[in-house]
Amino acid sequence: MGKVALVTGAAAGIGKACAKRLARDGIAVGVLDINLEGCQEVVAEIEAEGGKGIALQASVADRGQVTAAVAKLREAFGPVTIVVNNAGITGFVPFEEITDEQWDRMLEINLKGTFIVTQVVLPDMKAAQWGRIINISSSSAQTGAINMAHYSSSKGAVVTLTRTLAQELGPLGITVNNIPPGSVMQTLMSEQNKERFQIPHEVLLQTIPVRRTGIPNDIANACAWLALEETGYVTGQTIGVNGGRVVS
Repeated sequence: MGKVALVTGAAAGIGKACAKRLARDGIAVGVLDINLEGCQEVVAEIEAEGGKGIALQASVADRGQVTAAVAKLREAFGPVTIVVNNAGITGFVPFEEITDEQWDRMLEINLKGTFIVTQVVLPDMKAAQWGRIINISSSSAQTGAINMAHYSSSKGAVVTLTRTLAQELGPLGITVNNIPPGSVMQTLMSEQNKERFQIPHEVLLQTIPVRRTGIPNDIANACAWLALEETGYVTGQTIGVNGGRVVS
């Protein structure tokens, strides 16, 4: 039986690209998002390319919904040994204006969602004595971001969670790594917030050594590499996919 992956936030953007890339590698993919119609469209594209996928609807912050979705994935394709925690939300609010509700919601989706999804799929990985947990954070976790204290804090916590789980789960044959995308366009977040970018596009390009912004497939290719059997000695790492842009 081939490997099975769960990709969250997979109806569009980076999640969609990751789901399709893993499917091309012969991995059966659970395409999970709150947008079921979007998931169904992604699955149709996967199947059109000869891959295997199933559309799953759930909020990652709802353990019951995640558990039910993972059960459907197991029933369709078998135990889940690869997870890409990509689902997330963003927001631009000056620090002094962030409400308790905005703060809690950001951490509920971006951090608690990663926690819940990982816990739900972990028994399959432990049983297989093999697993790949790939967390998608953000370059703002490394640099901070003006008017995004709640967002950058939630993503910074994902980096710390990655390092902790790498130590805890490594003896079980499970690797845990983190990709913080930098300046990636063609995503829902980038399109919705492009007017909020703090510097003009042409100026941004001058800060990126490869002189272009990223696309979702750039992240998906790194994700596929981390999911390989051959990358079993890579764990606890933050692998910047950012065109060489300097981050601290």
